[in-house]
Amino acid sequence: MSRILVIEDDARIQKALHRLFTAEGYEVASAENGRTGLELVKSAAPVAVILDLMLPDASGRDICKSIKQSSSNIPVIILSAVSEVADKVLLLELGADDYVTKPFSPRELLARVQAAIRRLEKPHVSKTFSFGDVHVDFQKMEAIKAGVPLVLTAHEFKLLRFLLENADRVLSREELLNSVWGYNFYPSTRTVDNQILKLRHKVEPDPSNPKYIRTLHGMGYKFVF
Repeated sequence: MSRILVIEDDARIQKALHRLFTAEGYEVASAENGRTGLELVKSAAPVAVILDLMLPDASGRDICKSIKQSSSNIPVIILSAVSEVADKVLLLELGADDYVTKPFSPRELLARVQAAIRRLEKPHVSKTFSFGDVHVDFQKMEAIKAGVPLVLTAHEFKLLRFLLENADRVLSREELLNSVWGYNFYPSTRTVDNQILKLRHKVEPDPSNPKYIRTLHGMGYKFVF
């Protein structure tokens, strides 16, 4: 049976989420602090993590980053009473798969969790890609350029993978937001532009004149081998 991990210090929300997910056939493991949550990520093998941003012993941002560094294939859905755009952008850059603001609709949260799980369960054509002097192994989460390891964030790996798997197809900013970030709505598509710029500086031979990740003005982006 698939297991959902809830890292939340509010006992009432823990109980509500336990009822919600067990009713849908999931097992639920709960942790009231970040330290226990990180231990359960390893021992409980969850298919998704629901993470409160405000924990008594640690920052939810740090916990999210730690989960993605050790288990990048586990979706992390953030719960928070904070709704500022800056926080959402930061969490996406740390690798969070979705963000739900308190108070939340249980059915909406369930739908977002299940959508995040389905996205990661989709079969992939290939787990390794090479272009120019860059080689990427998505199974190992490793990237090398000219023999030198590249440091990519969990989200940069997701963005690069989506670009590679959709090579030669024009991808609008909205499609990238929905497919890579997992948001049906997002305050600004500038998020995509900023992440593309960072990725270009890491993989392109000349970021100012990109060879692989090309911009199609008024349309979006396209990866070209």
